[in-house]
Amino acid sequence: MTTPPVDGIDRHNQGSVKTLAVRLEPDIHIQLTLIAQLRGSTITEEIRKALAAHIALVKENTDLVSQAESAMAEIEREAAARREAIASLFGNDQATVKPRTTRGR
Repeated sequence: MTTPPVDGIDRHNQGSVKTLAVRLEPDIHIQLTLIAQLRGSTITEEIRKALAAHIALVKENTDLVSQAESAMAEIEREAAARREAIASLFGNDQATVKPRTTRGR
């Protein structure tokens, strides 16, 4: 059975993950701890599994897909408005502003 680190910090792949503090009611924490112990897992791994399952269910939600498409359309509208503002500020021939490059030595 895997035991969680003494300090409560999972150092596995620490550079490639984000840390999130989750506040749990005591009864939920106790149940989650027991589940992890019985499965030979950690609380962190059980939370990761639960979140992965939740995300998989959410991805199947067609209402959410529709909302995501609407959000993407709004992002595109805002980007187009900003491009137009840049073009009017710097002139039509510079509608696409290129980043400055630094000269090599």
